[in-house]
Amino acid sequence: MHQLFGQLHIFCIFLKMKLLILSIGKTNEKYLTDGIGIYLDRLKHYCRIIYEELKDVKPGLTGAETSLREAEMVLSKLKDDDVLILLDENGKLLSSEKFAEYLDNYRNRSVRNVIFLIGGAFGHHPKLKERAADLISLSPMTFTHQMCRLILAEQIYRAFTIIKNEKYHNR
Repeated sequence: MHQLFGQLHIFCIFLKMKLLILSIGKTNEKYLTDGIGIYLDRLKHYCRIIYEELKDVKPGLTGAETSLREAEMVLSKLKDDDVLILLDENGKLLSSEKFAEYLDNYRNRSVRNVIFLIGGAFGHHPKLKERAADLISLSPMTFTHQMCRLILAEQIYRAFTIIKNEKYHNR
């Protein structure tokens, strides 16, 4: 009975925390949108999750101008107490277990909104880096921005199964 109460308590706390995956640009490949959908559906059992693709900035700008416009677009959506985490090739590398601890830490601090941002082709503007709570990397390898969306959704799902000590993740 005590274990059931503990699991119910964790479930209720996670439902208070909302995760948002923001990305710049559309996901064009059906296999990726299908995969993202699978993990978003699974995540509904653990937290409130929102996935949003922001429109690309109009072509014809320099890389610096594009990243500035993207930053302004993202910053206009944030509230003061939102936690912004940038996916960045130079960010912290975390194992799946450490990423689970990382998310659990935000839950324990009663953070309401954790926003993961997958930026555009020109990277994150310094304004976004200044606002961000953290930068994390999915891998030292390079993936397309569209693939990062699927990988991030899967890793968030894996993190919740680790936290809840479920069988999805082999330990």
